[in-house]
Amino acid sequence: MPNPYHIVVCGSIVPNPLQTLEPLETPQGPALKNEMMLPAVLDPWAGHALYEAANLVKQVPGSKLWLVSMAPKAKLQQVMMAIAQKVGFELVAVDGPSSGFTDAGAVAGELAKAISGIAGLDRSRLMVFGGWESASRGSGAVMQMLGEILGITEQFQGVDSLFPTDGDIFEIKERVEGGQYQVSQCAGLPILVGWATGNLPEPKNNPQIGMVNMRTVMPALQKASVSQVKTASDVFKSVELPKQKRETRIEKNLPPEAIADEIIAWLNQ
Repeated sequence: MPNPYHIVVCGSIVPNPLQTLEPLETPQGPALKNEMMLPAVLDPWAGHALYEAANLVKQVPGSKLWLVSMAPKAKLQQVMMAIAQKVGFELVAVDGPSSGFTDAGAVAGELAKAISGIAGLDRSRLMVFGGWESASRGSGAVMQMLGEILGITEQFQGVDSLFPTDGDIFEIKERVEGGQYQVSQCAGLPILVGWATGNLPEPKNNPQIGMVNMRTVMPALQKASVSQVKTASDVFKSVELPKQKRETRIEKNLPPEAIADEIIAWLNQ
C-alpha cells in the first residue's frame, strides 16, 4: 500500500460559460460587465483536477486533500455551496480577483504563499494539482510558475491519467500533438500535474459530504487572507460581439472540377 499523499488542488471560479461576457473599463482597471452579478462555477479544468485528486485520496488511506482558491469571498462562498457536496476537501481561501485580467506570475505567487501556509503539509508527500488551462486566465502559465516558486521540478501538463504503482512510481499520460499521448514514469514526490479532462465524470451531489465540508468551508472563508494582486493595466479601445457572416452563391451546372478549384483557392487565401 502506498504511503499517504498530501494533494493540493489549485482552482478558482469563473463566470458560467453560457453567459455573454463583455469587457469594459473601470476606475480599477479592465473588468467584465456586471461581473459580480454573473453566475459563477468552479473552473472546469480545476474541476477535473479536484475530482481526480479526490479519487486518488480515496484509494490511499490517510491521504489529505486541500482546495486552494483565490476569488472574491462572496462569489467563492456561492460556488462552494455546490462543490462541497461533490467530494471531501479542506478549503484554503484567498480573497482576491478571479478574472482573466490578472498577471499569471502574481497569481502564482499568491497561491504559493497560501500553500506554504497550510498547517501539517508534508512537502515530501506533496502533489500539486490544477488545470492545464483556465476558463478565465487561459494563459496555461500559472501552474508552471507555481511549481517553480515551490521548487517542484517534476511537472506534467495536459495530463489525462495518472496511475500510482509500487514505490511511489507514477505512470502519467500527457497530451501531445496529433491526438497522441506521451507516457512518462515519475519516481518520487513532490510533483505538479496540470490536468486536461482526466477520465472521471463529475461526482453526484452528496448532502452528507456537503455537511462535513461546510464545517470547515465557512471558517476558511472568514479567515481568508487578502490578496495583493491587482488587475493588469490593459486598455480596451473597442469591444464588440463577433458578427455572423454568411455568403451564399447559387450556381447551376457548375462542373465538379470548377467547384474543387474554387474551394482550393478559398483555402489558400
